[in-house]
Amino acid sequence: LPKLFLERLRKIIPPHKFDQVANTFTERKPTTCRINIIKASRDPIREKLEREDFRLKQVSWYRDAFILCGGRQRELEKTKVYLDGGIYVQSLSSMIPPLALFSGTSSVTGQVFIGTSGSETCPGQNWYRKETVLDLTAAPGSKTTQMACLMDGKGEIVAIENDRIRFEKLRANLELQKAANVKPLLGNGEVIGRKCPAYFDRILLDAPCSAEGRFNTSAPSSHRYWALQKIEKIAKLQKKLLFSALSALKPGGVLVYSTCTFAPEENEGVVDEVLRYFKESIEFESIRLAIPNQMPGLTAWEGKKFHPCLKRALRIVPTSEMEGFFIARIRKVATRS
Repeated sequence: LPKLFLERLRKIIPPHKFDQVANTFTERKPTTCRINIIKASRDPIREKLEREDFRLKQVSWYRDAFILCGGRQRELEKTKVYLDGGIYVQSLSSMIPPLALFSGTSSVTGQVFIGTSGSETCPGQNWYRKETVLDLTAAPGSKTTQMACLMDGKGEIVAIENDRIRFEKLRANLELQKAANVKPLLGNGEVIGRKCPAYFDRILLDAPCSAEGRFNTSAPSSHRYWALQKIEKIAKLQKKLLFSALSALKPGGVLVYSTCTFAPEENEGVVDEVLRYFKESIEFESIRLAIPNQMPGLTAWEGKKFHPCLKRALRIVPTSEMEGFFIARIRKVATRS
């Protein structure tokens, strides 16, 4: 891995965890999947797969997610369960941002929903029938279809993607997963704030990033083009997207910003700039999910101090099962004057 990347990582990860984290870049992550509860129930799907000699371990913090302990992904993708859209192969870390977005209180009904076990909701809740959600950079649809499940296929999700090839992949996944409450749009997320000001109840911005969380020593292409200049360029795009997203969010609404990278310039640095610009118009909220391998966000980097509330952000520390991730949750209190 790039020497400078490792030097920077050493400043982010606690010293007693660094060697363990560094070793994760040499390991192949297990196949993990999520039950598509729009089309199928959790237990019958698990029983079907186990009858075909697949061994599954349930994830402790998300009841609809499983780790494949016996069997191979290529064989799993040949099963009728997979081909019918009953499951979605997705990394565990990437399942966290939608859970962070849909935990807390509905901006429409005031109801509290989704605890640390993931998709558990209180009987009789109907918050999802009324909310309008935006997935700002949606392709290929992993988090979009997960949100459709969390909303029980109700309400409305607008999924935006600006790359035509990736947009077609998004549409194909939505059709297979029967995510009928999702409206896919081919377009530029940087202008959504101007076109739809204060329109959405919830927004997920899983931003394009340098993808440091996916680096692996056995895949040189994963880190071959890594450079500080690339990080700086991507951070500029992330800021534009986040400013646009906050402009499109209703007062009282919630936004989750996430990346699969470690770089503070793309994480705390981006959010810090937004916090200082919007000031009292937004609040930074804690993320209360029972993820075991987490650490708080950074409050300083390379001599620059960030807003103190950034310690409420969530950094996922890589393990043999999970990639590194960054998640921040923001509530819009009022429209900025």
